[in-house]
Amino acid sequence: MSHEFRARELVLGIEGLALLRNALGGEEKFLRERVEEIRRFAAGDERLPDGGVDVSELDVAEGYASWSAVYDSLPNSYIEVEEPVLHGILDTLPVGTALDAACGTGRQTGALVARGHRTIGVDQSPEMLAKARERAPEAEFRAGHLEDLPLDDDSVDLAVCSLAMTHLEDLSAGVAELARVVRPGGRILVSDLHPFVIALQGQCVFVHGADGLAFVRNHVHLPGQYLKAFTDAGLRVRGLHEPLFNGRLAPGGYEEFIADAALAAWDGLPIVIVWDIEVPA
Repeated sequence: MSHEFRARELVLGIEGLALLRNALGGEEKFLRERVEEIRRFAAGDERLPDGGVDVSELDVAEGYASWSAVYDSLPNSYIEVEEPVLHGILDTLPVGTALDAACGTGRQTGALVARGHRTIGVDQSPEMLAKARERAPEAEFRAGHLEDLPLDDDSVDLAVCSLAMTHLEDLSAGVAELARVVRPGGRILVSDLHPFVIALQGQCVFVHGADGLAFVRNHVHLPGQYLKAFTDAGLRVRGLHEPLFNGRLAPGGYEEFIADAALAAWDGLPIVIVWDIEVPA
């Protein structure tokens, strides 16, 4: 499926969100600037970053095959706010056998290995697994899907699933699989893009091929839907963390072009959600 990258509409959306969030109580100068920029962009008087590029919507396998080439190359605000929270929880847990489910390029696999865990990384993308093996050669890697993990029941003490559940239309199967493979008394850590971000911003676009753009669809899962999936799988929630936007705009993107508006649009909003889950003994 192909879409068109519409820089003008994206810019107007961010300007409007900044205006909406500051309409009551915002500084008059800031509000006037937003209105004036909206007028200029809508009228075509303001030069915009290049638009009109085709954006391909890719399935998970094809998308991550492409994304693997650039995934670790750019600063990422989601990772920057997620890692201190998730790794802080890891630092409190005993060493054991750990699963990195949908391990991608092995970011969390390496963190688990560094903490002494015997670690198994699972991903459906051969390209991502190749990157993960380079990053964490001490770990074991297996090809497999989040909804059908290639592990025995009750075979690990800890499972981590980082920034992947949002690609599932329904959380149930993925959560049930994590519950199946973790031993009673074990822990499950799930991080995702916050549903606020997905609902407001939509998709994460990345460079695809020589001159294209692409995305792998993220689905909005509200906290109540996570809670239902955890409850249905017999799991117990120990904690919920919602780290906030840290002020890092995607480098070279349209948001940097309207930095004042973009910073105001996302200021104080949670951009990642981190669940700390226990498998009852």
